[in-house]
Amino acid sequence: MIKRAVEFAKHNSPNSLRVKARRAQMEARNARMRLTVPVVARSEFDNIFHCTVRKTGSQWIKALFSDPAVYRHCGLLPYDPRFYSGGATAPVPAGRVGLAIFLSHKRFEAVPKAGSYRAFFVIRDPRDVVVSSYFSLRNSHAPMGDIPQARKALQELPKKEGMLYVIDRLRDKKQFGQMRSWAVAPSDETFRLFRYEDLTGERQAEEVDQLLRHCGITLPPAELEALLARYSFTRMKKSKETPGRISHYRKGASGDWRNHFDDDIYAAYTAAAGDLAEILGYPARDEVTDERNGQGSATR
Repeated sequence: MIKRAVEFAKHNSPNSLRVKARRAQMEARNARMRLTVPVVARSEFDNIFHCTVRKTGSQWIKALFSDPAVYRHCGLLPYDPRFYSGGATAPVPAGRVGLAIFLSHKRFEAVPKAGSYRAFFVIRDPRDVVVSSYFSLRNSHAPMGDIPQARKALQELPKKEGMLYVIDRLRDKKQFGQMRSWAVAPSDETFRLFRYEDLTGERQAEEVDQLLRHCGITLPPAELEALLARYSFTRMKKSKETPGRISHYRKGASGDWRNHFDDDIYAAYTAAAGDLAEILGYPARDEVTDERNGQGSATR
């Protein structure tokens, strides 16, 4: 009953109240962690920045970097700039991990930095981002900002027209452009690109370990294994399920776009995103990938 009441409040409160509640919740959690979790190793960096676009596992990454095990091995507390004045373009305080920063590379570079830092940007096949965005907007995302209007439109539209609507929405919100900006940015030791498909795939432990090490964080293998088990998509999905609600954690398979795109949808996607998938290293539409070896080899 309490859980359902919390979910109702979360989905029906005004945006301003929801933001204040989330900020207070995060600060209270950080205060408890600072008092109760001993730091055994500190990151050499003053800040870590998690940069991305929506539907690339941002809430999952946020959960990982907010876990006491990660704090124990870096001494950096989680910080979501969306809940503070200035939002994503405001400085992140020293000693924090800036989470879910939705900015282009150029705009991120302009954000004042507290000192030494490491950043990472999570990419995903943009065609799968379209599909994931469609189902999230239509069914499960918390109704904040303009999402209620988008949901109403998508629930009234046939699926094909809904996909076209989402492509236009992602284009207008510069999401395709943000991904492109990071993919073509000059190489720099301060940031690195990581693929959503790798971070959630068969070699997850190895990929997440590389991500953490890039950020100056080293977890013992047993602690890393336990961390990933705590935040498996299956477990997070079940923990968020309530009667009458579809979980926000829908982990679509890589290449799922092939099950939803027809010629018209692909033409609209290409008009909006161009060769973004190929720039990011994903196979073109007319390529056949070898799913069995997972190496992304392709033949035309």
